[in-house]
Amino acid sequence: MRLSQMGGKEIVNLNTGERLGIIAETDLVIDEKTGKIISMLIPDDRVQFSFFGDKDYVEVEWKNVRKIGNDMIIIEQEESKRKKFF
Repeated sequence: MRLSQMGGKEIVNLNTGERLGIIAETDLVIDEKTGKIISMLIPDDRVQFSFFGDKDYVEVEWKNVRKIGNDMIIIEQEESKRKKFF
């Protein structure tokens, strides 16, 4: 599957049923040597106010992706790993 075909898919956590975001709004961390996807950085929409443009992201390792369907990407992750990026 091409990345352009994944653009509008929602990302849902199988364990919590939580909608994390849309793949088009995420950043992908890619291994430069192999070209493989390492993880996705999904913007955390629950944070309403941030200082100096800091953004919170939920990091989802690519190995936690369980299924890529027609409308959504299902991941299985116990706890959200939130990170701050500038």
